[in-house]
Amino acid sequence: MLAIAFAVQLSLHAGPPARKEPESAAMKGMLKDAIKVDSSSEADGGVAEKPAGPDVSTMSFSADNIKKVVAYYQPQIQACYEETLAVKSKAVEGKLVTAWVIDAEGMATRPRIVKKGTTLKDPKLHDCVTAVISSMSFPRPRDKKPQPIEFPFNLKAVQ
Repeated sequence: MLAIAFAVQLSLHAGPPARKEPESAAMKGMLKDAIKVDSSSEADGGVAEKPAGPDVSTMSFSADNIKKVVAYYQPQIQACYEETLAVKSKAVEGKLVTAWVIDAEGMATRPRIVKKGTTLKDPKLHDCVTAVISSMSFPRPRDKKPQPIEFPFNLKAVQ
């Protein structure tokens, strides 16, 4: 059974970045995190139950909570990646840099793939991932201002 490893990082900005700010230790630590998603529970033909999603109404707007929401949706990102692998003759590995805006209500809007830094150039993968991002809801920003998010996924097939 093929399992997919995702390494993720989150960058929150109050507005368009005017200059490069030094990264906090917490943000740097997020790079070190890697989440393995193993679909072996479906090996017996059963359908894996989707765990209850995070209750964003009780969560504060923070990088950790944004990461928790994205982690909940990672099986759907995995499905996008596996669909891409299914039509390839060899394993495709690389980076997919995504960006979106969290609006005042906590909804993900304007999802897109950032060309700079993205090495996975499959349009179907891009469409699938942006559709998943569009379905996400997050904690509401404290200041009710739109919050730009950049979130890279390092996708690699794990044997």
